[in-house]
Amino acid sequence: MNTANKITLFRVVLIPVFLFLAYTGRMPFAFAVFVLASLSDMLDGYVARHYDQITNFGKFMDPLADKVLVMAAMCFFVECGRMPGWALAVVLLREFAVSGLRLIAVERQRVIAAAPSGKIKTAATMVCLALMLLVPAPGVGDSAPDLTAQLSSAVIVLTTVYSGAEYFVKNRDVFKDVD
Repeated sequence: MNTANKITLFRVVLIPVFLFLAYTGRMPFAFAVFVLASLSDMLDGYVARHYDQITNFGKFMDPLADKVLVMAAMCFFVECGRMPGWALAVVLLREFAVSGLRLIAVERQRVIAAAPSGKIKTAATMVCLALMLLVPAPGVGDSAPDLTAQLSSAVIVLTTVYSGAEYFVKNRDVFKDVD
């Protein structure tokens, strides 16, 4: 197993650690683990490209690890009441739709590479989730809105919808003559 894939697997191992820390209220540590996991995404991509360590395992596991990390954090925030469930549903819908688009494209011997907007979406989502971990929700009985969570949720939904729409617009020809 090469270095890039080991870094990806390290990110996968960090996901339950992050969840344990978050659910036990150890937010500074949960934040640190989430940031470490997020940064490992950039590192494994750099190592894979720079040292020619791109593998089929990495092509599969790297985006899966990203999605699981993001979904885990979003589920935590939905359960805590800091993120609306519909925001998580939008993200899930986009992921399933783009995966379906890619499957149809593969049947037509075409590969749909990650678009820059998809990379921006991932980065923005990870930054917003980290910010939500860093900035606590207003206290019990505090009538102030949770602006950090509201703005973060809005950025996540907007970048998700934009990148998903871009995938479909740029690859609409995949659907020509679909049975």
